[in-house]
Amino acid sequence: MIAFKGRTYTCPIDVTFSFINGKWKVLILSHLYRYKKRSYSEIRDNLPRISEKMLSQQLKEMEADELIVKKTISSKPYRVEYALAKNGKAFSPIMEFASKWGIRYLKANGIDYLKDQELYK
Repeated sequence: MIAFKGRTYTCPIDVTFSFINGKWKVLILSHLYRYKKRSYSEIRDNLPRISEKMLSQQLKEMEADELIVKKTISSKPYRVEYALAKNGKAFSPIMEFASKWGIRYLKANGIDYLKDQELYK
């Protein structure tokens, strides 16, 4: 067992997945990995099933975990921009692997995402 920051983990993989638990954090990371910088509304629009409360909560947690950085663009109207922090960028190999695996799986099941990706935006 690993005791760290008031939590107990079973192994290093458990530590890693504690930062990206649930589907929203992984999708937010992958979105920022692909587009580099995004506003709150751009992230929200890319995740149509997420509630405002859940998105706000996930972004706050990811910022506290130093996976993303939040930059205030303007105060009136209030506009912010999110980008991957150093720790978030370190997940890049996982994002690449997951994307390639998903593309291969879809292709094996008759969907050529790379050819027809504009259909899935």
